[in-house]
Amino acid sequence: MTVRLVRERGSATSFHARPIPEPPSPQIWVFDVEGPAIVLGSTQGDEVLDLVACAAAGVEVARRRSGGGVVLLEPGAIVWFDVLVPAAQLHAAGVGDDVRGSMIWLGSHIGRTLTELGVPGLDVHRWATACSAWCPLVCFAGTGPGEVTQDGAKLVGISQRRTRAASRFQCAVHMVWSPDRLAPLLRAHPSVGELPHVAELDRQIAEQLPDALATALTA
Repeated sequence: MTVRLVRERGSATSFHARPIPEPPSPQIWVFDVEGPAIVLGSTQGDEVLDLVACAAAGVEVARRRSGGGVVLLEPGAIVWFDVLVPAAQLHAAGVGDDVRGSMIWLGSHIGRTLTELGVPGLDVHRWATACSAWCPLVCFAGTGPGEVTQDGAKLVGISQRRTRAASRFQCAVHMVWSPDRLAPLLRAHPSVGELPHVAELDRQIAEQLPDALATALTA
């Protein structure tokens, strides 16, 4: 399949409200947030956040349509990209009816792409979610099927929204992991030390990843 790469900068709320296009086509949407935003998973309510603290810090509150925990987006600190795959392509890959299998399918592609970019110590999680005390509140506090780790620490987070026509895989990798800025925005206020270590990716490689993945999926 030929994968088109689209880059966008703007509001997290507007980006996450974007529907899967009809008819769907293979695309990667690379999103740069214009200001700090905290993104809730599809099943989370505002009550998990300290909304006063978010407002005081100028942090936009947004919601995505895929599952998982909160993610803090900060300009220049995280690379966020969505991979849109039509159902026909997932069926051709043998994972069309398998949510877990499709996550592992994409994570394997991401892992191979990162290895080719020179990143060592990678593994693709293939089992049930490994959950710390703060999972599922915080996305990067647990590791689910298909997510990529480096030396045991989560590196690439992946969540998925499915329709009959396509899947939208939402992926994130930190260039800078800042639990000290995330924790105060949560109503539960975990201490920084309670959150697990998160792997960071070299900025140059992180910025190359979506383009390299588009090439790998097209091949």
